[in-house]
Amino acid sequence: MIVIHPTELDVHLFHEGSLYEGYNIFGAHLQEIEGVQGTRFSVWAPHALQVSVVGDFNNWDGKEHGMEKVSEEGIWSLFVPHIGENELYKYEIHTIHGNLLLKSDPYAFYSEVRPNTASVVYNIEGYQWNDQKWLKNKKKKSMYEEPLSIYELHFGSWLKKKDGTFYNYRQLADKLIPYVLEHNFTHIEIMPLIEHPYDRSWGYQGTGYYSPTSRYGNPQELMYFIDQCHQNGIGVLLDWVPGHYCKDAHGLYMFDGQPVYEYKDMPVQENSVWGTANFDLGKPEVHSFLISNALFWMKYYHIDGFRVDAVANMLYWDAGGVFQKNEYAVAFLQKLNEVVFTEDPNVLMIAEDSTDWPLVTAPVYEGGLGFNYKWNMGWMNDILAYMECEPENRKFIHDKVTFSLLYAYSENFILPLSHDEVVHGKKSLLNKMPGDYWRKFAQLRLLYGYLMTHPGKKLLFMGGEFGQFDEWKDLEDLDWNLQGFEMHRLMQAYYKELAAIYKRSKPLWQLDHVQEGFQWIDADNRDQSIFSFVRKGVQKDELLVVVCNFTEHVYTDYKVGVPMCANYNEILNSDAVEYGGSGQVNKKKLKTILKSFHNQPCHVEMTIPPFGVSILRPVKTRKGNKKDDQEKKVRSNVIGRGKR
Repeated sequence: MIVIHPTELDVHLFHEGSLYEGYNIFGAHLQEIEGVQGTRFSVWAPHALQVSVVGDFNNWDGKEHGMEKVSEEGIWSLFVPHIGENELYKYEIHTIHGNLLLKSDPYAFYSEVRPNTASVVYNIEGYQWNDQKWLKNKKKKSMYEEPLSIYELHFGSWLKKKDGTFYNYRQLADKLIPYVLEHNFTHIEIMPLIEHPYDRSWGYQGTGYYSPTSRYGNPQELMYFIDQCHQNGIGVLLDWVPGHYCKDAHGLYMFDGQPVYEYKDMPVQENSVWGTANFDLGKPEVHSFLISNALFWMKYYHIDGFRVDAVANMLYWDAGGVFQKNEYAVAFLQKLNEVVFTEDPNVLMIAEDSTDWPLVTAPVYEGGLGFNYKWNMGWMNDILAYMECEPENRKFIHDKVTFSLLYAYSENFILPLSHDEVVHGKKSLLNKMPGDYWRKFAQLRLLYGYLMTHPGKKLLFMGGEFGQFDEWKDLEDLDWNLQGFEMHRLMQAYYKELAAIYKRSKPLWQLDHVQEGFQWIDADNRDQSIFSFVRKGVQKDELLVVVCNFTEHVYTDYKVGVPMCANYNEILNSDAVEYGGSGQVNKKKLKTILKSFHNQPCHVEMTIPPFGVSILRPVKTRKGNKKDDQEKKVRSNVIGRGKR
């Protein structure tokens, strides 16, 4: 046995909080030393009296492979000859209180399938990636001026085998990728894949941050899945939890008998919301652990971004029943984002934050937290409250639709209809809609139309695309049998077409984060609950007119002001028969009436469908014709009136 000493620089950087490749120092690494194959083990256990490596190779007896403390700060190392890949191991830790703990490796690359909890010696190197085109193209684009439509999913309950067991990562690639492409999503967001003991924590209470859960296969199979996504033009985001972790005996909690990864002081150590322990974000070694972890997923798994879970819970902590700002968390998040963007400026760093903390998506050098996106929880809460209200009463909460536009450009927002809204008795999106069977589907189509046309990027949780009736059942797969029912098939057809229009329509995403991309036409029709607005692209003639009717009433010859005096085609109507609607559509070209209305230079008269969204696109005409001359004349008159 040979003791391996991390360099003085490694030790210094780790305890300084800036060892960003800690996975190269800690954990289990296959090596050849002096002609002998074996495995080098290193772990940080600052309060331990003694640490040993135990496993099948020594009958789980720590007397044979005691590690040597190679730094005063508690780094322990040992090279064990003839220990190869797939060996099971743990750390046996003698505490100052006389207890003996068996701990999984915090830096393990692979783990046993639950309910077993041992770490596995694993060679993480060697996968041959074929996503060079994806990586190259990603660098050429500005993420802010591109479509972003995210499919949030839970691997364990998206689809299961007939016997109820899980598909592995490779098998999921064959089934999930064609489905995502068919539904025109640009990215998938996978609920946490870090190793976790309890299925129903969904990965949010982890033990192995460097270990993709073995429920679905091994690391190379996950690499294959992500590689195939990239080769098919799909980005992959990982739900990531740097705020807290579970308290299972084999995990990070009280790692050497005393607080190591968690805060020392109660009650800030305890996360009473989830029964977990909070990471000590003021500890430099925890910075090294977590930031290394983010870079690890980027380097070895080519992850395109992270949805950072529970940012609100990190920013504010419960200090004796009083919630206070956690300055440690602020500093950590700023540091995390700076390091990640230095490594790759094209990564998506998305904050799941329900607070009114300012400048979440502003750069750190401007005083921000440094994320580049934030979930718009306010929009989500308001629009769902509005949709759940009986239609005849929506006029009394009209502002729940308009309010989001008052702050839509204060951050770079993603509009989330996530798993959190369809679980724990909250009902599915479809079942939130009031009214009978037909009205539920009509209003869900309307909600999706409003989602896709409102400023901000998009996220939908799995099952929503075909209108799952039941809320998410995390121990089963989705209710795929619903595709045998007509209204669900038609809902799915509608979502596919809506998402396709979103992807190919620059006005719906090109100016998502600047006020120039949106203009109200009529935001004040409270009595009829009809809203109309314009989405604009960079080019002057790139625009769409959107009209949403949140009641069941049909209106004919309804006047809508338009910003461009051209004829309009209705490119989508959620009430079309082919989507399960009543057929109140505008089949013919809508002719522009050269008379101002809604403070616009001209208007159209159209049919307004019940519980419907209509998207209108101007018909482009050749320059210099009579129609253009009339348009210029009308626009000139309107501008002149506006100056008086």
